[in-house]
Amino acid sequence: MDNANFRRFFGAFLTILGTFVILFALVAFLKDGQAVLGMRVKNLGEAIVPFLVGMVFFIAGVSLINRT
Repeated sequence: MDNANFRRFFGAFLTILGTFVILFALVAFLKDGQAVLGMRVKNLGEAIVPFLVGMVFFIAGVSLINRT
């Protein structure tokens, strides 16, 4: 696997992972304190961390795909 194909594959992986983490954060916030996949999110402060991590993964993946 050459460098360009690896970068595209890794970019797609980061984009998909970021999408799932963002969706998890949104669902966990909407569950109103109930456990989602074993994790409880009680307020906005606890929901913002997985959302921001998901956004970093998503933006990094999209930019990695666009640069190759």
